[in-house]
Amino acid sequence: MANLKEVRNRIVSVSSTQQITSAMKMVSAAKLRKAQDAVTAMRPYAGKLKEILENLSASIADGTYSQQREEKKVLLVVITSNRGLCGGFNANVIKQANRLIRDEYKGAKVSVLCIGKKGTDFFKKTEHGIVGTDMPRALNELFDQLTFANVAPVAERIMQLFADGEFDKVELIYNQFKNAAVQITTTEQYLPVLPPAKQTTGNKQLTTDYIYEPDQEEIVKTLIPLSLKTQLFKALRDSLASEHGARMTAMHKATDNAGSLIKELKLMYNKARQAAITNEILEIVGGAEALNG
Repeated sequence: MANLKEVRNRIVSVSSTQQITSAMKMVSAAKLRKAQDAVTAMRPYAGKLKEILENLSASIADGTYSQQREEKKVLLVVITSNRGLCGGFNANVIKQANRLIRDEYKGAKVSVLCIGKKGTDFFKKTEHGIVGTDMPRALNELFDQLTFANVAPVAERIMQLFADGEFDKVELIYNQFKNAAVQITTTEQYLPVLPPAKQTTGNKQLTTDYIYEPDQEEIVKTLIPLSLKTQLFKALRDSLASEHGARMTAMHKATDNAGSLIKELKLMYNKARQAAITNEILEIVGGAEALNG
């Protein structure tokens, strides 16, 4: 059994860790509220804009962003966090990206564009990390001030590379926010723009009809870039809210585990202390008996 000083030092150390994890949990809970409100308010707008985009792009022949090409060069946009201590948040996204590279795009040339320091640190050591000056840089800083104005240039560059034929397909991999305890690892096709899923009622196919003013092509040229920028911005907002939720949950579990460990250590300390007192009493009684004898 460990001596009293060692156990006492461990109790102090675990108590200090518990205070840190508890503070981190409260900070993440405060940030989560703001991030959750932002992504919840944005989802209806982003969803409707994407629906309109799909319907419009399906009606335009040879659209720049809806061209289906053979998937020889694929770009994966991997969205992770800049910091750790958030459970399996980053590991799940990296694992999903590796699965796509290994299985789905086995015969293609895959490049990985990372937004977030954890993903960058992992993929820069692999052959899929992007080297050169063509792609946007310092993307880890987007989370420091996450605004549409900061995200738009990144989306524009990705769209331009697709239009120029640098990539045949672009996919987003990120954690979609469901609630504080659940984050869904999502793979979402970014480019080319997919046609809308066919909906039928009975034997009749449902179609959405629009009245265009001033003109269909002009609207599509304006709407498609706006929708793609919004889609990337929403993915980043989802990832940010998921990060705070994952960190809050992880720190809550860590705080509970620290509490359980402190209870075990205190029990161990009391047992060791009781054993030490019992030994001292036995020594005193034994010495007294020896003197009397």
